Amino acid sequence: MNDDPRTIRVDEFLPHPPAKVWRALTDSALLARWLMPNDFELEIGHTFTFHGTPQPKAGFGGIGHSEVLDFETERMLKISWCADPDDASGLDSTVTFVLESEGAGTRLFLTHDGFDPEDPYQVVGRRFMGGGWPRIVKGIDAAIRDGVQVGP
Repeated sequence: MNDDPRTIRVDEFLPHPPAKVWRALTDSALLARWLMPNDFELEIGHTFTFHGTPQPKAGFGGIGHSEVLDFETERMLKISWCADPDDASGLDSTVTFVLESEGAGTRLFLTHDGFDPEDPYQVVGRRFMGGGWPRIVKGIDAAIRDGVQVGP
C-alpha cells in the first residue's frame, strides 16, 4: 500500500503469461475463485455485483456494485467499485488492473482509487482493503495453477 489516503496500489509478479492472468480477471467463475462471487461480463457498461462478507466497521453490507468502465484485452481492466446505496461508507471508487508482460510471467499493477480520507468508514475500508488486496491478488496465481486453461 502507499501513503496516499485516497489510493491503494499493489504491484505483483505472477509467473503466468498475460493471457492466463487476463482470463482469471475476466472469467466470472475464475474471478469468483480468487475474489468474490459475481455476475461479471466483459462488456463496457455492464453493471454487476460482488457478494462478500459484510464488514460493518467499514460500512460494507456485503454487496458491492460495479460496472465495467474500460478495458484493453490482456492489458487493462477498469471497473467501478461502489458500496450498496444503503451502506454507511458511500464508497464510490475505481479499481484498475494493468498487465505487463515480464519474462515468462506478468507484472500486475492494481490501483484502487477514490477513498475519502475525511470519511471514517472509508478510512477503515481503505485500511482493510489495503491489507486485503495484496493477499487477494496472490489468489490469482492459485486459481491459474489450479487449472485455468487458455483457449477453447
